[in-house]
Amino acid sequence: MLAGYAGKVLRVDLSSGAVSTELLTEEKLRPFLGGTGYAARILYDELKAGTDPLGPDNLFVLATGPLTDNLVPGGGSLSFCCKSPLTGGWAEARVGCDMGGTLKKAGYDFVVLSGRAERPVHLVITDGRAELESAEHLKGRTVLEKNALLNEGGYSEYDSLVIGPGGERLVLFASVMVGHRAAGRVGCGAVLGSKNVLAVSVRGSGKVVPADAAGYMKAVREAHRIVKESPNTYGFTELGTMGGYEACDAMGDLPTKNWQSNSWGKGAQIASHFVEENFTGGTGCYKGCPMKCGRKVRVKDGKWKTPEHDGGEYETIGSFTAYMLNEDVDCAVHCGYLCNELGIDTISAGGAIGFLMECAEKGLLSPEMTQGLDLSWGNASVLPKLVRMIALREGVGDILADGVRRAAERIGGGSEAFAVHVKGLEGPCHDPRAAKTLGVNYGTGNRGMCHIHPLETVAYDASKFDFGLRPFGLQDPEELPRWEERGKGTAIRILQDAGALPEILGTCKFYMYVGITPREYAEMLSALTGWNVTGEELMETAERATNLQRLFNIREGFSREDDMLPGRVRSAPAFGTYAGNAECAVRDFDGMLDDYYEARGWDRATGAPTRETLVRLGLA
Repeated sequence: MLAGYAGKVLRVDLSSGAVSTELLTEEKLRPFLGGTGYAARILYDELKAGTDPLGPDNLFVLATGPLTDNLVPGGGSLSFCCKSPLTGGWAEARVGCDMGGTLKKAGYDFVVLSGRAERPVHLVITDGRAELESAEHLKGRTVLEKNALLNEGGYSEYDSLVIGPGGERLVLFASVMVGHRAAGRVGCGAVLGSKNVLAVSVRGSGKVVPADAAGYMKAVREAHRIVKESPNTYGFTELGTMGGYEACDAMGDLPTKNWQSNSWGKGAQIASHFVEENFTGGTGCYKGCPMKCGRKVRVKDGKWKTPEHDGGEYETIGSFTAYMLNEDVDCAVHCGYLCNELGIDTISAGGAIGFLMECAEKGLLSPEMTQGLDLSWGNASVLPKLVRMIALREGVGDILADGVRRAAERIGGGSEAFAVHVKGLEGPCHDPRAAKTLGVNYGTGNRGMCHIHPLETVAYDASKFDFGLRPFGLQDPEELPRWEERGKGTAIRILQDAGALPEILGTCKFYMYVGITPREYAEMLSALTGWNVTGEELMETAERATNLQRLFNIREGFSREDDMLPGRVRSAPAFGTYAGNAECAVRDFDGMLDDYYEARGWDRATGAPTRETLVRLGLA
């Protein structure tokens, strides 16, 4: 028996209804540990190049990690991995919840879904048993309605995930929803929708037994002590991620007007309204979270009256304010709620709408596309309607539902120049003109233009925060000037690998902002599994997983040409605090990419890991 793991993979063939179980071994797990690392092994080994992401041959993996345990700081976690319909490459999305721990208690570390069900189905997992039930009654329902029907149908004691109407209609950035928590960005909800899986419910009463229970609890208590004493914990607990809105605006880290600028000047106004009018309290995304960075928000009354819900994150509010110059925060909160109810990603939805407004400004949209909509910058009243149109694929929403890359191809007229994405994934609310490392991270990210899957490079480059990683080779950020472009390749590599580690272990990476380092993770993992694990081994495991995900993308046809940064975000801002500031502009992206490839051990011409790198990591 594997200490610390459930020790099994559940496989469900949706086409035939067949269910089987695969045993895990230390030999299989140790090189990748779990989570998105072992999921990458499954997908790389079992998917063929060119697999249709929305076809039956794509696999959908539910992944826990060894530290997916509510006792561990950040241990309420569940990841989803597949081939992305939005990018055509590696997809991973994580949600904070109790469901990951419940899945392990039910007897499984991973669930692999293959094939496609003929009719809508609900996968039910109960203490080592799995069965498919009809989900016809869930079809077309919102997330809240689906969950209510599941509770009424006898699943109130289960942890459940669902997809919304956006997933059913194959919106390419549809989310998987656990309550009002979203696993978004790369279209995992669309992949479940393509497989006719509308819900998964899990109940487990088993236990995952540590190899050294006393040592494990000692290491866990030490991790909690570090979190409690960290000066950064207060900001997450009291302010949540929206606590950074004003600062991001001031430092040029807030994409504005479809990335025409990196600052708006409205940061204090937006943040103040949010705190005074929308915020009702802090909350954790799983039972026992000591940091509780989540927010309960609502719009009390008025045009955008919205019930209290989990939401109001920085990315969501930024995507529905600065992106399109919308000063109506109540409307932004309402749009975030709608995105969750309809099951679509807030960042990509906001990015698509900002792109559409610029298309309208430039006269690129036909009357058939606009249908009389007022798409002028700052018009809040049109935003909720556009969210619904995207999720339901109505009118111009059908074009936006495929992401800005494909939308630009359909609209034409030079709109490709301001469709901001990398590998097809729309950019989040952090601007590489605030920190040069972020540009390379965006360009080389395995899932596309993503700020969160590495440790946030802006915090390192601009705020000079080292995440306690200097013992693992990270250069002192004070030695690297913020606007310098060259010589940062190693720093980016280490931040990316460190950021991959929580996804592998099954924890929340925000805890690496409050003092948890690979050393603490190694102490917990060693006691849990009985293996002698070091922080250095964990960093190498993360490097191995990052490279395998890179190989997955290369097999799908990605190369150095895809490690690009959109031209708009290479240029100096057109207006705002940093208007015309040449230091913000990315002058030598190719040189920065060369530095990064060298640090990675990748071929400069192709971007592929060299033979030497693959041998060193055991991937040859």
